[in-house]
Amino acid sequence: MLAIEVSEFGDDSVLQQVEREQPEPGPGEVLLDVEAVGVNFADVMQRRGHYHGGPEPPYVPGMEAAGTIEATGDGVDREPGERVVAMLDGGGYAEYATAPAQALFDVPESISFAEAAGFPVQFLTAYLCLHDWGGLDEDDDVLVQAAAGGVGTAAVQLASKHGAEVYGTASTTEKLELAERLGCDHPINYTETDFAEETADLTDGEGLDLILDGVGGDTFRESVDALAPFGTIVAYGAASGEPGTVDSATLLFGNKSVEGFHLGRATQLDPERVFAAVPELSAMLASGDLEVVVGQTFDLADAVDAHRALENRETTGKVVLEP
Repeated sequence: MLAIEVSEFGDDSVLQQVEREQPEPGPGEVLLDVEAVGVNFADVMQRRGHYHGGPEPPYVPGMEAAGTIEATGDGVDREPGERVVAMLDGGGYAEYATAPAQALFDVPESISFAEAAGFPVQFLTAYLCLHDWGGLDEDDDVLVQAAAGGVGTAAVQLASKHGAEVYGTASTTEKLELAERLGCDHPINYTETDFAEETADLTDGEGLDLILDGVGGDTFRESVDALAPFGTIVAYGAASGEPGTVDSATLLFGNKSVEGFHLGRATQLDPERVFAAVPELSAMLASGDLEVVVGQTFDLADAVDAHRALENRETTGKVVLEP
C-alpha cells in the first residue's frame, strides 16, 4: 500500500512516499480502508521533532482517518463496510490503517468522508476545552485564537450555540468572514489591531471570561492580560513554536487561571471522559447543527503541499488528504 513516511525530523522534504505492507488488525482493532485523512498542526510539530512524546522516525503520521471497515480483530463488534472515522495513535497517512475499536465514530450518510476526517480531533478538542476544562457558561465572553483554523472553526460554533459572546482572531478578511459566518460576534484582525486592547474596549474594560489558545508565545502572554478576574485560559497547543509562559504572580494577584489540554494524553489517561462528548457532537453533526469546514484537500501523494500550506498559514478550516 502507498503510505507517507517521515524519514527523519526536519522540513517538509522529509515526507517520503513509500510502499508498506498492509497492516493487520489486532485484538480490539479494525482495519480501515482510508478515504480521507485529517491533517493537524500536531503532525507538523511531530515532523519537526518539536512534539513532546511524539514518534521517532521513520514513522507514518496521521491522527485521524475516515473510511470503511475492511476487517476486524478479535473482540470487535463491528462489521466490514461500516462508514467510520477513527482517532489514531498514528499511521493515518496511508491507504489502510488500523484503529482501536473504542476510538471509532459512525459517519452518517449525510457527511462526506472528507468532512468526517475533520471531526474527531478538532471538535473533541474544542468541546472539551470549552466545557470540561474551560467551564463555559452561556453568558461568558469567550475569545478563540486562530478562529478560522480547524479547532477554531469548531470552537466558534460550539461557543456560539451555547449562548456565549464570541470573539475571534484571524489574519485576513476572508478568515474573519468565515469566523463571523460560523457565529463569531466580534472578529478581530490581529495583524491590524491589538486584540487585548480591542477586547478590553468591547467588554468595557472587564476582560474575557474564557480564552482558547493554541498559539502560545507572545499571543499566550497577551491572552493572560486580556483575561477578566476569575477568567481562564485553556492552552491546547503552541503553533507559534514557542510555549506560552506566565508569571505566577500575574495569576495570583489577578485571580486568573490557566488550564492545559492535550487530546491524545487526555484520551490515554481518561478515555471515558474524552469520549463522553461523542454522542452529543455526533448528533449535532448529523443534524446539521455543526459544520466541518474543509478548507483544502490534497492527494495523499501531495502531503508535502498540505504541510507547506498549513505551515504558511494559507489554509482555513480543515486540511484533508485523500488516498
